[in-house]
Amino acid sequence: MRSIARVICQSLLAFAAVVHATTYSNALKDTDGSDPHMVYTGGYYYLMTTTWTDLEITRATTLEGLKTGDKKTVWTDTTSSRCCNVWAPELHYIDNAWYIYYTAGIAADTTGQKLHVLQGGASPWDDDFTYLAQLTDNWGIDGTVVRFTSGNYFAYSCFSSNDLQSLCIAPLNSPGELGATTVISEPTEDWETVDTPVNEGPAAMYHGGKTYLAYSASYCWTASYQLGLLTWDGSGDPTAAASWSKSGPVFSSANGNYGTGHNGFFTSPDGTEIWNVYHATANAAGTCDGNRYTSAQVVNWNADGSPDFGTAAALGTVLTGPSGE
Repeated sequence: MRSIARVICQSLLAFAAVVHATTYSNALKDTDGSDPHMVYTGGYYYLMTTTWTDLEITRATTLEGLKTGDKKTVWTDTTSSRCCNVWAPELHYIDNAWYIYYTAGIAADTTGQKLHVLQGGASPWDDDFTYLAQLTDNWGIDGTVVRFTSGNYFAYSCFSSNDLQSLCIAPLNSPGELGATTVISEPTEDWETVDTPVNEGPAAMYHGGKTYLAYSASYCWTASYQLGLLTWDGSGDPTAAASWSKSGPVFSSANGNYGTGHNGFFTSPDGTEIWNVYHATANAAGTCDGNRYTSAQVVNWNADGSPDFGTAAALGTVLTGPSGE
């Protein structure tokens, strides 16, 4: 009887361990959780957010573990043209090395915001990062890598000839050099123009032969800051606006989460799921400051193959974690 009891006890403990390892609750980062970007590689999640002053990576083996994960500052800069207002860092693996793309500018205001890139090594944690290049001469923010069979491209927020904060794309000729830039989206829909017309924070996702570019629409100092979606069906020039179809909003304020935007995508440890990492605030008026937190939820798929982002769950809700944890 004792041996049976021991087996039952061990089974219960094992079950409890599995449940703990595969559940989590939001928020994953309570403060300075703005503009999150995450990758899973080598057994770890690597999370970067806007800290305003430097570039920092948090890593953990589970989503829940990110709340108390290891932190490492990987870059600070005193160069006056890129010292300050450090925003929206993203980790991308290109040609066997890790790169960090980020926005930075001058101390006085945000009129000097430009896009920059750091070069690392084979490990995003163990290898140092060095400054590689400034990518844009004009104002630009929120850059991300978009991968097509024809090569890598770079999407970011820019001002169009109509003086609207829009989405631009350019060939990524090398990790530190852009080709000719074109505008692929302007904020013209009602849900993109609340308070101020805005398209920013693009993030790429790939599924079913299509490329999806989620982005944030409307002004971040409102609760109407939300996600829209551009879809490229695999045909046409990806640098042409006509090759993309727009839909939205696809993810909006809900359940006490306001301004659900500036997201990123990452895959589950076993590679079978795509996850959405995003920021939000408890301030019902919306906010653009460090009082935004980081959350994550799985992306599901509709019968027609389009993504279903679901609804932002209330903070503290216990959710099933990524497959393979």
